[in-house]
Order: sequence, then C-alpha cells, then structure tokens
Amino acid sequence: MRDHCVRYDYYFFEKMKRLTTAISALAVLLLVQCSSPEITTRRVTDFNSNWTFTSDSTGQQGWAKVQLPHTARIEPLVVNDMWQGTCWYEKVFELGSLEDQRAFVRFEGVMHEADIWVNDTFVTKHVGGYLPFVVDVTDYALVGQNNIRLRVNNEDNPVIPPGKAIDVLDFSYYGGIYRDVTLTITHDIHITDAVAADQVNGGGVLVHFTEVSKELAKGIVKVHLRNDGDLDRAVRFTADIGGTTVRTEAAWLHGHSDTTLIQAIEIVKPRLWEPQSPELYTLSIEVEADDQVVDHLEESTGIRQIELTEDGFFLNGEKLFIRGTNRHQEYPYIGYALSDEAQYRDAVKIKNAGFDMVRLSHYPQDEAFLQACDELGIIVMNCLTGWQFVGDEAFIANSYQEIRDMIRRDRNHPSVFFWEVSLNESGMSDEFMTTANAILDAELPYQDIYSAGWIDHPAYDLFIPARQHGKSPDYWNFYQDGQRKVFVAEYGDWEYYAQNAGFNQKAFEDLAEEARTSRQLRGAGEQRLQQQALNYQEAANSNRKGQDVGTIGHANWLMFDYNRGYADDIESSGISDIFRLPKFAFSFYRSQRPAAEYYDFAASEAGPMVEIASYWTAESAPQIKVYSNTEEVMLYLNDELFGQKTVERDVYSTDLDFPPFVFDLEAFEEGTLKAVAKIGGQVVAKDSVSTPKAPVTIKLSVDLSGVPLAEEQSDVVFVYAQIVDQHGTLVPTDERAVTFTLDGAEAELIGENPVKAEAGIATILLRTHSFVQDLTIRARAEGVASDDLVLQK
Repeated sequence: MRDHCVRYDYYFFEKMKRLTTAISALAVLLLVQCSSPEITTRRVTDFNSNWTFTSDSTGQQGWAKVQLPHTARIEPLVVNDMWQGTCWYEKVFELGSLEDQRAFVRFEGVMHEADIWVNDTFVTKHVGGYLPFVVDVTDYALVGQNNIRLRVNNEDNPVIPPGKAIDVLDFSYYGGIYRDVTLTITHDIHITDAVAADQVNGGGVLVHFTEVSKELAKGIVKVHLRNDGDLDRAVRFTADIGGTTVRTEAAWLHGHSDTTLIQAIEIVKPRLWEPQSPELYTLSIEVEADDQVVDHLEESTGIRQIELTEDGFFLNGEKLFIRGTNRHQEYPYIGYALSDEAQYRDAVKIKNAGFDMVRLSHYPQDEAFLQACDELGIIVMNCLTGWQFVGDEAFIANSYQEIRDMIRRDRNHPSVFFWEVSLNESGMSDEFMTTANAILDAELPYQDIYSAGWIDHPAYDLFIPARQHGKSPDYWNFYQDGQRKVFVAEYGDWEYYAQNAGFNQKAFEDLAEEARTSRQLRGAGEQRLQQQALNYQEAANSNRKGQDVGTIGHANWLMFDYNRGYADDIESSGISDIFRLPKFAFSFYRSQRPAAEYYDFAASEAGPMVEIASYWTAESAPQIKVYSNTEEVMLYLNDELFGQKTVERDVYSTDLDFPPFVFDLEAFEEGTLKAVAKIGGQVVAKDSVSTPKAPVTIKLSVDLSGVPLAEEQSDVVFVYAQIVDQHGTLVPTDERAVTFTLDGAEAELIGENPVKAEAGIATILLRTHSFVQDLTIRARAEGVASDDLVLQK
C-alpha cells in the first residue's frame, strides 16, 4: 500500500509540474498526503566491542578479541622503537533488513592507512590518521550476519601527514583503530556526514552566527540532505536551538541526489560562550519528507563574538590576553587509544592548571577532547598535521584535504577560535600558504574566522612563532610589524634546553640536562623542579611585555610529558608528567588565574589558591617560594609566624598578574611549613608541607578528575600508589618497587608491574572493558604496609 501511494504522489507531482512551473513543493505537500507505516529515523550505536585483531601480515591466524579504542601494541614507558607495520581488524555484526534505509560505519581515527572490506568485498581505502571517515555498508550488507575487515598500516609514508619518518619525528603516532567507531542506521533520506559529503562550506550540519551581541545573535543553519531512494520527495527541516524554532519551506529532492537547505535564525538575548561561562546550546534538527519525520540529529554548539583587531583580541566585546598550553594526546603504554572519558580528564587538568586555551600540537585531536573544551571553556587552536617536513605533490594534496576535513568536522565547536592551517616549523611555499588559507576562506567564508601560521606571511591572520624563533633576550616582546598580531605558540622549553641552538632537536638529544633546562622529570629532585617552574615564570613574564605591540596570548610547551619516538628518554618539559602528576610549574600556572574566576564543573579547582613549592626536607633551599593568586600570604614554621608579605615584584615578575611570594628562611628546621593566604584581610586559602618521616605504608588513589568510570564502554585511568610516612606525608625520595594486583571482571592493569616509584609515587594504568562490578586494586611493596582500593559500581 505504501509503495503504491508513494508512486501515486510521484506521478501526481510530475503531472502538476507539467501543468505549471509556478507550483511549489509546499503546495504539493498540502494537496497530497498519505499515511505510512513507522519510519526509521537515525539510530547511532556503539561499534567498539567484539572486534578481533592480528598483526600477522596475512590476516589469517593469531586473532585475538579486542575492544576499541585499541593500539596495535602495548609500548614500553619510553618509546624509541615504536611498533610499525600492518595489522588487521575484523568484526562480525548483525543487520536487519535495510529497505528504505542506509547503514554507515564511522571511524573517528585509524592510523594511518586503512583498506576496508565488507562481506569479503573491497569497499574503500582511507589515508590519514587523525580525522574520521565513513564507510557506507548498505550495498554490501546481508540480512543477518555481516563482516567488516580492515587492513591497517602505520609505517612511514612521506605522502601522509606528518610525512616525516618516526625515527626523526618529534612525536609518536601509534598504530591501530585508536578512536571510537559507531554504526548509524538512517532513512534513505538523511543528513549527511560533514566529512564524507566532501562539499565546500557544506555537508552535514553547519551552524554559524555572523552577528552577535548580548541583545541578539543572527546566524544560519545549513543542512545537507541526501536521498538514496528511487523516489523524489518534498523535504524540509525544523531546527530548534534554545527554544527558538525555525522551519524551512519544502524543497524537491530527486531520488539519488542531494540538496542543501539554509534557514536564518535569530536568538534574542543569547547566552554567550566564554571561558568563564561556557554556555552551550543543543541544536536539534528534524528532517521531514512528505510531512513525515525521517531523520533527527542533535549536537551542541555555542554563540560567541570573536574579533582580532589592531587593538588586540576581543571576546564578546572584552579584550583578552589568552593563557594557553600545548597538548599531545598520548598516554603511556597505550599511545593514542584513550577513552572519551580520559580525553575529558585531560581537559579538566588543563583547566585546573589555570589555562583557558590549548593548542592541539601538532595534529587534529579527538572529538571527545573538543567536546570537553566546549563544555569546560577552553579555547582551541586547531592544527594541521605537520612538523619540520614538506613532501611532494601527493603530500601537499593530502594536507589540503586534511584541512578541509578538519574544518568540516570541527566548525560547529564554539571552542575553536583559530585554525592553524600551517605545517609547523616547516618551509612552506607561498603557494602552499596561500592555498591553505584559501581553503579555509572557502569552507568558512565569515568575518570571524582566523587562520594561524608559524611563518609571518600575509596569508595568515595570526602569526604564531615559538619563543625560540626570535632572538634572545627580547624574542617577540618588541615585534612591531603591525600587519599581524602575535600569539607565542610555544615557550619555556627550547630556549632553556638548547640555548636557541636551532630546530634540529635530534642533533642535540645527548646534551646534558643541566639545571637550566625545563626538561625535568618529576623525579629529578626539588631544586630542578623549582628551576623548571622559574623558567616558565621568566618566559611567561617576558611574553607579557609584548602585549603593547601586538601579543594577544601565549601557550607554554607543554602540559604533559610525552614520547618523541626517536629518543631514549621522555620529553619532560611538561608541567605534569606523562602520568598526569603535577610538578611545581603546575602550581605557578594555577596562581596566574584570578581568584575571582569560578567554574561550575566536577573537580574544579578555581578560586583563591596558595601552594608551597617545596618538599621541606634537609636538602631543601631555605628560600621558600609560595604561589598564590591572593593579596597577602603569611608563612608559618612549626606554627610560629615567620613572615607576612604582600605582592612584591622582581625581574622575573614585572608583568605577571600574580607574582610569587618569596620567603628567606635562615636555615632548614624540620617540621611543617604552613602558608595562609588572604584577600581583603580574610583568610581564603591554606597549604602546608611537612618534613617526611620514614616511609610506613602505601596510599592508593585513582585519578577520575570528576569523570566517573564508563559503565558500558572501555575506559582507562591512572592508579597512584604513594609511599607515605605515619602522618600520610609523601616521601618524595622513595623509589622502591610497587606490585599491583586486580580483582574484578572486565578490567586489566597495563604497565610495568612491579613498577619503581618516582618521587614517592608508583603509577599503573587500569583499563576497564566495562564497569559491571566492584573492582579491587591492591598495592604492596617491601618494607611498607600494603593498601587496597575498592572502586564501587
């Protein structure tokens, strides 16, 4: 009955078109209506479980059951011989009848070549490891059992960005299907995937507000529809954002074709997105064909006004100096195979470190991380994959396509302010830079879209040198070109590591790590960690001198320690180590956030703070540095007031918002240092450190950062075993080996086990496949009491 009715509609409409060209599709909808059985709208399901994997090149033996995200090999802590090669993934899954429906498998990230077969038929090949691709399995699918198989290769390939071989690249990329995969079932008439559609300024859903004020926001919602059925249909969409609903007029969509519908939208008194108040809206799109709903899609977005002018950078009308950092997306052992929750926990740590911005060095990162930045109020500089390499025409073509795909994937994120369409520290040609920017302009032809490049070239809106790209001691403090504003994209590491010796990091990998360097592992000792913090303070203070001549912000190098791929050590200039444990520099950056700023999210550490940068042992220097964002700090030694100070400035803090408080004690005295911070005469924060006694026990903890363990999907968290004395004080010199054990189903421990404690803390990864029952983790070590930690379901 339904097919007969639809065919009648089609012939009727064709007849009406012949009678008059003036009749509209809307009129036809009013004239012709017929009922239909239930229509399937969009269904998106997790596709991460029940895969099998082998790294055998034939793909015929040695298959193991795995769950995604997955890395091709568990690596050692220090990765200098990363696994590279061909591996295979296979999944058997069930499908019902796909009559009037389409089935798509979407891969968020596969490193970095993937050949795909469905039911033993080759379907497609994808090149590029950092952005998604979609496989339409409809025409290959069977009713009942189906099979999808991928051949994945991550060997060096000079035409795939970053192009540079791993043994000379300054970061590692890891093999496997390392991001999430989903299965989506849609009606024949459906909203396309923005990347798969491959349309300039189109595909999927695009929302952009071109005029924004506190009173009114004006913009457009643009939806790309595909009709994979045989019959022509009259289609429209309804969009709702924050209770404001708009609806397009109907348009005729022929069978096996596509169309784009655009609708203007206005939001009265919009809630504006900004780092202190990251207001988000849910954009709900409902698609109708012949007055019946056939697709429904929701995503979050935000409304903000950003302006890069001669006077600086403005967000929602307020001038802003951007406090930022850089981030690599890897974890120890599992490489890039982080859960969505782990991505979010990293964003929480960045926010709690005092940063309002992150540069995604040096490649597009996980969609879950961008969503976390949207929700937490972290500005993003999105980056094209690249580092000190420019390849041939094929490499250039792939780079251009990556720019397009990155923009199409991420254009609706309110956190993305800047687009680094630049091959980092690479000798790009004029043609490349001009074309890269032309692609951005075509994809997003709006006034508030800003490109960024490491070369001071007219094509770019923002010049993003690293600090070492300038000459010491001034660097970019007195840049007066006037054509482009400066954002210092990296600082605090290289100028202290190689004394501005150049870009060839491999040639200097054997330089002695003297006290001047910012590359300090957390176990390097108190004095070296204090020097690292001073380096970052000095560089941050210096960068701020450039505000009057065009510097709009800066991003330190970097947030977390990481593996470089070719080196025999971890790149340790992070203000937290690779296990996400903070160093003293973390406290410095926390202190640069105003005490009045408040953030309403779980595990937020905003507000007044005070932290003592010392372990207070016999080896500690008697000069005590206290980081605080308050007006006054009192320091007590064993409950006796030693000193009381208001803000003082020295050569390292002339331009800082919140200089550290420095107290000169005459000599070390065993006991407890306590810092009490005040604002307006009222106590607002306290901190204390005590001289550690002999170690007596282990204290276990797990790092959730306010994000509970995922219940139905894989998750990964750090488990910390602190070696403490009888008072619970960490013993920072303890390096004994700790053995971890686990009781509980659907979980495993990953990492060295036993593992040697670093600065009193031993760390291991807990990976859950699902969280279906309580988990008990035990840690034991010779000479101290053991500890148990129960994670309750």
